[in-house]
Amino acid sequence: MQRTQSPVLARLARLNPTAVFLATLALVLVALFAPGPVGGMLLLLLAVLLVWLMTATWAVQRPATRLLRLLMLTLLIAVALAKLL
Repeated sequence: MQRTQSPVLARLARLNPTAVFLATLALVLVALFAPGPVGGMLLLLLAVLLVWLMTATWAVQRPATRLLRLLMLTLLIAVALAKLL
């Protein structure tokens, strides 16, 4: 582990990518099918976690990857706000 790397990121790197994907997919599906404000808050929680992860990995991403991640984050926030309203 590098000196600048946080212990949380090191722990995330050791997780099984398939399990992380399935857990995230389950959270998104629960949030989409949950009633309005509950689903919107779950999606906003996921967006906050993604923003934190994006800020931690921003420097090592290519510009095309950065753009795609920003577009997906914008879509996630738009859906969350639509569910809240």
